[in-house]
Amino acid sequence: MPLPALSDLIDEYEFLDADDRYRLLIDLGRDLEPMPDPLKTDATLVRGCSASVWVYPTFDDGKLHFLADSNAAITKGIIALVLTTVQDRSPAEVAGTDIADALAPFDLRNQLSSNRTQGIPNMIALIRSTAERYLLHPPA
Repeated sequence: MPLPALSDLIDEYEFLDADDRYRLLIDLGRDLEPMPDPLKTDATLVRGCSASVWVYPTFDDGKLHFLADSNAAITKGIIALVLTTVQDRSPAEVAGTDIADALAPFDLRNQLSSNRTQGIPNMIALIRSTAERYLLHPPA
């Protein structure tokens, strides 16, 4: 199931109270494309997250597609939110996307505990470095 458009999520999020915002994130995480367990390795683990978070990039038809998962429901929702900004776009588009700015309307730092949000910059950095790597060394 494809992720919803970020603009639709922002519109919905703005009208929700704190509990419903948590539910929206959890539901978003549940809708995330399943990541096969064999891909959940130390190599795909995002460092600096309080929960375990794995991100695995794939490249097809000039587009980056990320498989991701977490062992925590809210964190999985945050991952899904991050992926709505970059999923199935070219490496140049991904590298040029200001993910933090795109997520600013969600005000995650004030909505969630600091240990839930501490890994977001690391996840963004990993996605950006993956896109830059594909830009420098496109697959044959």
